[in-house]
Amino acid sequence: MTIIVAYAPRPEGRAALEKGIELARRFEERLVVVNAGPGGTTNDPSLADTADAEDIEKLLAASGVEAEFKQFVRGNSAVEEIEDLADKLQASLVIIGLRRRSPVGKLFLGSTAQDLLLKVGCPVLAVKVS
Repeated sequence: MTIIVAYAPRPEGRAALEKGIELARRFEERLVVVNAGPGGTTNDPSLADTADAEDIEKLLAASGVEAEFKQFVRGNSAVEEIEDLADKLQASLVIIGLRRRSPVGKLFLGSTAQDLLLKVGCPVLAVKVS
């Protein structure tokens, strides 16, 4: 089986990545780290830049787990890309990072996080930055 990490270049994305490596090692599963953004631009803040992608690749290589990094910029939403990949790979788990919210913000999850929780056909683990 495969664990998918929905990665964004923010502290909560890094927390999801670290948890993904930990769980892939523990359960001896393959790990796929996905960074997806809208098509047509590479300037989106949700996309990892070259340095960040290289850092992820090094971290995965040193992790001791079977892992790969995928970046999608095709016009589909991040949710669509992750949902499709989770179905295709028959993922056992999708891991997302969540950030702290203000009292009013706690009423709502981010739209990407909420959509992933509702649409992905496998369990979704939400982690926070420690």
